[in-house]
Amino acid sequence: MPKESTTTLASQPVLADLHLLLVIGQTRSYTQAARRLGVSKATVSQRIAALERAAGVPLVQRTTRAVALTAAGQQLVDDTAPSFAQIEQSYAAIRDLASTPRGLVRMTAPVALGRQHVMPALSAFLLRFPQIRIELDLNDKLINLAQEGYDLAIRHSHQPPETYVAWLLCETRAMLAASPGYLERRGTPSHPRELAEHDCLVYLRGSTSVQNWTLMREHPRKAPELCQVAVQGPLKANNSEALREAALAGLGIALLPDFSAGVHPQDRRQLVPILPDWQPQGFFGGRIFAIRPWAPRVPRAVQCLVEHLQEWFKNGARAPRL
Repeated sequence: MPKESTTTLASQPVLADLHLLLVIGQTRSYTQAARRLGVSKATVSQRIAALERAAGVPLVQRTTRAVALTAAGQQLVDDTAPSFAQIEQSYAAIRDLASTPRGLVRMTAPVALGRQHVMPALSAFLLRFPQIRIELDLNDKLINLAQEGYDLAIRHSHQPPETYVAWLLCETRAMLAASPGYLERRGTPSHPRELAEHDCLVYLRGSTSVQNWTLMREHPRKAPELCQVAVQGPLKANNSEALREAALAGLGIALLPDFSAGVHPQDRRQLVPILPDWQPQGFFGGRIFAIRPWAPRVPRAVQCLVEHLQEWFKNGARAPRL
């Protein structure tokens, strides 16, 4: 008669720890995994150590600079990932049967767009749906949504990635603007070539000392006219709010997205559009989208938020534009 096994659940890997290993495989970071799961970094270390003891082999390689899965850890993640994905989808579907939308939505947006347009929309949304919670990351860097665990991102782009679900929120455009005081001192350019003689406030996309701006002017009966000019000035920044403030202070002509160029009506400082017939090319997308990685279904809380944002932007409930 075979000997009865003395193995208990206490000696087996816990499903939550296997899921933690999956999240570490996605984020390659104990810190990011802890943040996504709402636990401490120390807890992550302890649970992975316990999982490795139960498995009998190392699962994670951790150095001062990076975290990576061992071959055994990667195999375990690959084998269990489809099951966890199915569990998450099934659980989300059951939660969506509730009459009131609820749950956590993790989202990200560019800093200026998020502060000026998304936050007012979220304030109204949370009053409307008190059972939904939102974690908003304002960041001008492009983030891998699936890897970082975000449910939704707000992006200005000409065309969203094909592997993402995308909802159009509104149209947008890039523009040049300066303060009346600056234009009184330096004059108003009448052609893009004259920008080379002006102080220009450049949206930072590199470390070179000279930045080329390309502008296009449409013509009804002939091909569009393009003009490229090398510009430079006292300030470069990777944030359009910073460039707008510099322009308002009279430091130069700023390249801005239209959603960031407007100021509050009660603010006496105003910017003046420059070369309105010419459209800057290659810096900001022509549309604002809400996007998320493709999945068979969209959680109800996310769908409610997207519909609210679409309504908000459609009705023009956003910061003023020039």
